[in-house]
Amino acid sequence: MDYYQSKNINMPPQWKKYLSYSGFILAGIFLVILLITTFFQIRPEEVGVITRFGRYIRKEESGLHIKFPILERLYKVAVERQLKEEFGFRTVSSGIKSQYTKRGTSDESLMLTGDLNLADVEWVVQYRIEDPYKFLFKVREPVNTMRDISEACMRQIVGDRTVNEVLTVGRAEISTIVHQEIQKLCTEYSLGIKIEQVILQDVNPPDPVKDAFNAVNQAQQEKETLINQARSEYNKIIPKARGQAEETIQKAEGYAAERVNNALGEATRFNALYREYIKAPEITKQRIYLETMQSVIPRLGNKIITDEEGNNVLPLLQMQMKNK
Repeated sequence: MDYYQSKNINMPPQWKKYLSYSGFILAGIFLVILLITTFFQIRPEEVGVITRFGRYIRKEESGLHIKFPILERLYKVAVERQLKEEFGFRTVSSGIKSQYTKRGTSDESLMLTGDLNLADVEWVVQYRIEDPYKFLFKVREPVNTMRDISEACMRQIVGDRTVNEVLTVGRAEISTIVHQEIQKLCTEYSLGIKIEQVILQDVNPPDPVKDAFNAVNQAQQEKETLINQARSEYNKIIPKARGQAEETIQKAEGYAAERVNNALGEATRFNALYREYIKAPEITKQRIYLETMQSVIPRLGNKIITDEEGNNVLPLLQMQMKNK
């Protein structure tokens, strides 16, 4: 408008009207932008990091906050969200039936074991951002750095073990050791990342030798099954036999002790009788005779006692008949 006046050019009246309206519109747009860049919302799972001319100023928790527009910049970091990085595969779609692909991931999953065999290792690293300041400003591309650390640690641990350990019994131990090593290096490099879990998904031999390896693995499993069955039978039979042997030994020992004690008792009794017999032989003979007769006579049936001449036998016989 001033330009037209300086050139002594007469502006149409409608142009002046349009120029005045456009000024108000631009001012309104600028005010809206100013308000939008001044107020910001931080969600519960996030933390806001404020920088002024690229320098860290403060950290804001969840809620509504303000900052200087243009001068200050906001970075929102999800510190409560669990994130994951996949190695050896990629998730195409997640849901009830998730879909995966191995395209372009063979270089990171194919590893050499300690016994010079190849293994195709797939694993997942679950992590969360623990320190937003370190995550944003200490290391350039911290997630890629963490991926490189994870791959290096996994190759190192797998390279120290045989292929059988990697495929079967050593999986849990490998996950634990890799978890510790990754966390140690992430802390040392100030990535601001906390490793929650390292999960070995699938560990398989390479495709060209997979069939042969599966056959060997199946034979080993059958071997372990037979060994376990043999041990089970051993645990059933051997303890039972040992118990029976112990029982027989204890019975024999008890019988031997009983016989020895009885023999000792009889010998002691005989010695006692003999000592008494030496003192008075006739009396001892008479006592032994009487005791023996006392034990023998009740076992006999009808008894007839006579004198030497055999007199008076019939009356005794008649009395026995009457008693019957």
